[in-house]
Amino acid sequence: MTTAAVAGMSRRRLQYIDRFLEAQYVGPGKLPGALIMVARRGEVAHLGVQGMADVARGKLLAEDSIFRIYSMTKPITSVAFMMLVEEGRIAVDDPVEKFIPEWRDLGVYGGGQAPGWVVTRTRRPIQMVDLLRHTSGLTYGVQTRTNVDRAYRRAGVAEPHGELGMDATITALAKLPLEFSPGEAWNYSVATDVLGYLVQQISGQPFQDFVQARILNPLGMTDTGFHVPPEKAHRLTACYIRGRDGCLALQDDPETSKFLAPPNFYSGGGGMVSTAADYMKFCQMLMNGGEANGTRFLGRKTLAFMTLNHLPGGKDLTDLSRSMFSEATNAGIGFGLGFAVNTDLTKNLIAGSKGEFFWSGAASTAFWVDPSEDLTVVFMTQLLPSSTYPIRRELRTLVYAAIDD
Repeated sequence: MTTAAVAGMSRRRLQYIDRFLEAQYVGPGKLPGALIMVARRGEVAHLGVQGMADVARGKLLAEDSIFRIYSMTKPITSVAFMMLVEEGRIAVDDPVEKFIPEWRDLGVYGGGQAPGWVVTRTRRPIQMVDLLRHTSGLTYGVQTRTNVDRAYRRAGVAEPHGELGMDATITALAKLPLEFSPGEAWNYSVATDVLGYLVQQISGQPFQDFVQARILNPLGMTDTGFHVPPEKAHRLTACYIRGRDGCLALQDDPETSKFLAPPNFYSGGGGMVSTAADYMKFCQMLMNGGEANGTRFLGRKTLAFMTLNHLPGGKDLTDLSRSMFSEATNAGIGFGLGFAVNTDLTKNLIAGSKGEFFWSGAASTAFWVDPSEDLTVVFMTQLLPSSTYPIRRELRTLVYAAIDD
């Protein structure tokens, strides 16, 4: 009996995923390469690897290729933070200013530009839950929507390979207004980077060391971290953007990439690299209710709490989002404590399961965990931005179509 059959999936339909990726994306040169791993009931039902890790050098993609996972760092950081919640060292409803006193006087943008901001008082302080679900009023400099976004870019806030370290980033944010009063809207932001800083402050360990000791090492995620060490540099993939002619253009050369050296800022929001096999270990731990390799990472009830829709009023992202991007199609999608959550399939208009949780990365990587189907999926490629093609929705359709029981 094949592994796919053991997992209750159709081998023929799973193989169709590879043919689809080749015909629609890799063959035409829309993606440099693609790696998809599908697991069900703890068994890897399908692993498809095709295309190139480095187009110019003719280097083939491999099972152990290393990818920039960008915002797929966020769930790892959120798990790290919730470990401290379980230890009673911090609470989800704690005000952030309790641990970052210089944020006590943050105001909401009312007009003007730096340094002549017009601000109003927040209706309530930022709480930890706001950081976890992106309702804090913080933003991202990569957005080009407001004067506050522009100020983030000028300050170099939360740039993994920028000049500011952890402490300097928090100080810089204290001088910038919020986009809105906490809890009143959803805006994709540097909030998870702030969670990384809080993990560091509360645990007394550098953030990267906490993640290594408490998550990566026990899970055996030996190829995941905040940079690629010299002995693994040959496995780092090239990263691309779509050029004006529609062809792939090199965005980050793996032989000169900044990811080859430790960063100045250990970004809990987007600073990590990983492999498909490593990230699947993290997903399987989530699928198992917070346990793996005989180690309890999070309590089952804590993880269930994290994967509820925590958006105010039970709304979805279409109701609350002000973000230019969110790494997700918004209709029928809520947001929990570190993950997007599928709340309404009829709004999302794609096969799946209510309660599945997921997130993605800026270079078009993605993962999802479906507890009702005991299903986990990891997809890796390297193309910025993530909105270039609808491939992640297409993969959902193809994977769910392969369930055969």
